Amino acid sequence: MPDLPSVLTIDGPSGSGKGTISRAVAARLGWHYLDSGALYRAIGVAAGWADIDLSDPSSLVRCAFDTEIGFREAGGEPRVIVNGVDATDELRTETAGAAASAIAAIPEVRSALKERQRAFRRSPGLVADGRDMGTVIFPDARHKVFLTASAEERAERRYKQLKDKGVSVTLDGLLREILARDARDASRAVAPLRPADDAVRIDTTGLGIETVVDRVLALMEP
Repeated sequence: MPDLPSVLTIDGPSGSGKGTISRAVAARLGWHYLDSGALYRAIGVAAGWADIDLSDPSSLVRCAFDTEIGFREAGGEPRVIVNGVDATDELRTETAGAAASAIAAIPEVRSALKERQRAFRRSPGLVADGRDMGTVIFPDARHKVFLTASAEERAERRYKQLKDKGVSVTLDGLLREILARDARDASRAVAPLRPADDAVRIDTTGLGIETVVDRVLALMEP
């Protein structure tokens, strides 16, 4: 049986920097990139478009199977296409994030998306960003990282991102949402947010992007 392509998993809570770091690491390595959170957000957006109740598991499972999700680059930025529509901006809203967190707690939805995520494993390698990449989706990954940061810093990062986009938010409100999501993600029955036993933890509080990227890449050296 041929060896499977290499995988680096980067897990962590919302705002820990895993998306930014994962994209940068993938670019440096020349590997493929999987934003698993975008898949859940895409299902949440599609469910909203279809007026599906987020407390209706069977309808959400059908939505997970039926929703077409694609990724492409435009102007150097990753774009997410949901059922033929560029939904990237909508996926980045707090509403989409809350929907994704609620949907991710449904075991049947996670099961429906499992093979879709594993299909991203292609040569020369994959950087997979999410919350259960190292524990559930790619438990055999040779390299695993778990990023953390203080809830306050994560809220400040998100606040700056949204203000730069002209979105009206409050820092206190974002901090409450982050703490609530942390609790929800860590306490769910299926694939709770936690580091894999063999993951290296990196606290990104106060660290610049390049510093964290260099630390991740250093872990992969022979």
